[in-house]
Amino acid sequence: MRTVGVIGAGTMGSGIAETAAAVSQVILLDVDLERAEAGLMAIEKRLSRQVEKGYIDAARKGELLDRIRVSVDLRELSDADLVVEAAAEKLDVKREIFRSLGEICSPQCILGTNTSALSVTALAASTREPQRVVGIHFFNPVTRMKLVELVRTPFTSSACLERCRKFVDALDKVAVVVEEAPGFIVNRLLIPMINEAAFLLAEGTASAEDIDTAMRLGANHPMGPLALADLIGLDICLAIMETLHNELGEDKYRPAPLLRKMVRAGQLGRKSGAGFYKYN
Repeated sequence: MRTVGVIGAGTMGSGIAETAAAVSQVILLDVDLERAEAGLMAIEKRLSRQVEKGYIDAARKGELLDRIRVSVDLRELSDADLVVEAAAEKLDVKREIFRSLGEICSPQCILGTNTSALSVTALAASTREPQRVVGIHFFNPVTRMKLVELVRTPFTSSACLERCRKFVDALDKVAVVVEEAPGFIVNRLLIPMINEAAFLLAEGTASAEDIDTAMRLGANHPMGPLALADLIGLDICLAIMETLHNELGEDKYRPAPLLRKMVRAGQLGRKSGAGFYKYN
């Protein structure tokens, strides 16, 4: 892929842009220039830490940053080979983006979405050429996590999927192919576990620390479910649980009331400074 567009300069979008810059020119877009530049600044800070730790040298940092430019204009994606949408987890917002991309991007451009759980098929149906739409689901932190879920809709062509697989390989990551289903693989299994941990905490079964210790030492998880929820963002966890509940209609996917309460209070985890734990 010579040119990759990334829509959304938040945590996931900036991480995808940084990762893609290893192999491509990148255009990082957001709704206003301030947000797009903030995403680029986040990339610069992460790369600076890598230089400090000796993982890369200053020349490599400069090379990667030189490959990324910011914009607010979707029309700059007209010649992109791949676009990865990483906007807010709202279906109507994503549909509007995909409708625009379908008109702006060349017919050869792959239109990908980094959605955590929303219907990729619904997004594909918003375009005139749904065969080039695919889920390309990275995991946080993008630069370190090896897995990418490639989500195939009933429309996705084999050629589109193969090009995406080669792109993931070039990033030194591992692709798994998923037939579209709510939550795909990882979040279908992971987020209900986090939700159940929130139920345990609300019921007074154990403290947050002990719930996390039990899963780290008893199930050999590298991080406990509540600490992981704080890393993901409690608002993201809630949105995924709501999608699972709405799509599958089973009570076992009912979001924990404590999770809803914390999101309403703005206690979203690491990004807000407080969630199940407090952060400086």
